[in-house]
Amino acid sequence: MTATTAEDQRARFYRLLPHLLADDPRLVAVLAEIGAAHLDPADVGPLADRVVNVGIREQLLVGVAGGLALTGLRPVVHTFAPFLVERPFEQVKLDLGYQDVGAVLVSAGGSYDWPEGGETHFGPRDVALLDTLPGWTVHVPGHPDEAEALLRAAVQGDDRVYVRLAAVGNSAPLAGPDGRMRVLRHGSRGTVVAVGPMADRTLAATADLDLTVLYAATIRPFDTETLRATLGAPDVVLVEPCLRDTSTAEVSRALQGVRHRVLGLGVGRDELRRYGTREHHDTLHGLDVAGLRRSILAFLA
Repeated sequence: MTATTAEDQRARFYRLLPHLLADDPRLVAVLAEIGAAHLDPADVGPLADRVVNVGIREQLLVGVAGGLALTGLRPVVHTFAPFLVERPFEQVKLDLGYQDVGAVLVSAGGSYDWPEGGETHFGPRDVALLDTLPGWTVHVPGHPDEAEALLRAAVQGDDRVYVRLAAVGNSAPLAGPDGRMRVLRHGSRGTVVAVGPMADRTLAATADLDLTVLYAATIRPFDTETLRATLGAPDVVLVEPCLRDTSTAEVSRALQGVRHRVLGLGVGRDELRRYGTREHHDTLHGLDVAGLRRSILAFLA
């Protein structure tokens, strides 16, 4: 029940990036080899001095971004999720955070969008790691149109923004223009929060259940107000495309003072040490429609 659109989020980013650079002289794209071959040379040509490819040097990738930001430029930094957040985490912490400068980090690969790459290319821990640092906005779009809107907004600021792109997603854009959660369905037995590309399969898994379904494409800051305003029974299920329980603490903070239960669904902590397809990994982590339904029904029971 996930849709691979004619143009996925990553392809949209590569098509959009030259236009963003052309529209704003502050922007500089910083790459670590990945993505360089996907940019159209005809579009990049006049902007070549604002596309920096540091090669396969991910710590340098973020360090260069920090230096550019100190000069007043707005870096748009791109590679696969584990190479953008995990490998250069010290540089993310110090060269961006400690220096209090901004950048837009744009990842590809999601949690296991390229399963042939194995564990080195899996990135489910990215948002959980960024949660240990202050001041980050985190977007998890579920459709290329959402990704474009969020990117266009992100490059206009000066803050630290992470945009997590996925290869599969929802059949239509669902996010509102203000970053708030959107109510997809009203119910009385509990609430399910579907994050980014998990919305279509969550709706399918709960189609006949009396549950409120909320959709979130922006998860940091977490939309506490909408969750509390739409809460019926105080049972909340989170369905995230990243590490399981990444946002359960956010739900608990949102519902402070309300007796509640939370079930976090997402990528498990065990290393599966298998390749296969994205669909195989979804099934093994219980993130396919059948797996989500089993977990939600067991929680409600």
